[in-house]
Amino acid sequence: MLSRVADSLFWMSRYLERAEHTARVINIQLNLMLERGSKSDDLDWARVLRSLGVELPSEDVAGAQVLAQSLLHDASNQHSIVASIEFARENARQVREQISSEMWEQLNRLFHAVRRRGGSQEAWDARDFLQSIKEGAHLFQGITDSTMTHGEGWQFIQAGRFLERTMSLSTLVGAHFHEFHQTGQPSAERAYLESIGLLRSCTAFEAYCKAYTADVKPQRIAEFLVLHPSFPHSLRFSAEALETAIKDIGREAGSRRSARVERMAGRLRATLDFAHIDEIMGGNLEGYLDEIRRQCAQVHGALYQTYISYPIEAALEA
Repeated sequence: MLSRVADSLFWMSRYLERAEHTARVINIQLNLMLERGSKSDDLDWARVLRSLGVELPSEDVAGAQVLAQSLLHDASNQHSIVASIEFARENARQVREQISSEMWEQLNRLFHAVRRRGGSQEAWDARDFLQSIKEGAHLFQGITDSTMTHGEGWQFIQAGRFLERTMSLSTLVGAHFHEFHQTGQPSAERAYLESIGLLRSCTAFEAYCKAYTADVKPQRIAEFLVLHPSFPHSLRFSAEALETAIKDIGREAGSRRSARVERMAGRLRATLDFAHIDEIMGGNLEGYLDEIRRQCAQVHGALYQTYISYPIEAALEA
């Protein structure tokens, strides 16, 4: 597979996963605003921005809600939903011959829907706008799995999807625990409400209740979102799916240079496979999640060096 094709498929998937994650987190925040009944909206939105990996220009949180609002419709903001979907569509356009016509049609449909609604301020208040983003991304993933050969190209899509998910989830969980269980002292009612919000932001509330009942405790939440082996939005599941995709890419490509990126993906998975929640919580959860993100960055760099931005000499050796 050409490196430019792999690059476009990889980033198409990452951007779409990012748009869906952002829509989900903001939608839950809008719902929480109705339940809190508090006047600390800017502080809450500043935390949401941190949970999405978006830093405020300064320590002043007065503009946090405005900046969060720009994540919906401001195409000039590279973190926004509109920008992510535009980037995903542009990457798909460059490799239209490699994806199915159904995939292109769905992504193109989502792009035009976002462009129509994105410029309107009413999108901030309309839950169906965010819901349409989530449903559109899920539909694209289902169409991709159903209409595309599960070969090398599909594996790059999987790698992009689960690398983005691992990084996004670790940032989200880290921001929540830093705010409410490590440095903050919220009321029991507020901590419970925000914990429910975290689970819903990861589409995990019902799955969590089936595993632990409705007994919402910080350590159990961390264990479920970080170490659960079969929940699709846990870090462990995502890291395993990422490693599987990278190993399958190596087999499909038949490259002798794949050992390095496979080793790094395996190390990331082992960091989660052999961890125990008591050790993580007894130590430094934030530091542990920082290490997960650092390893994700290493996997990304190794994947690029192996398959996308490698020197011509390496290609000749292969």
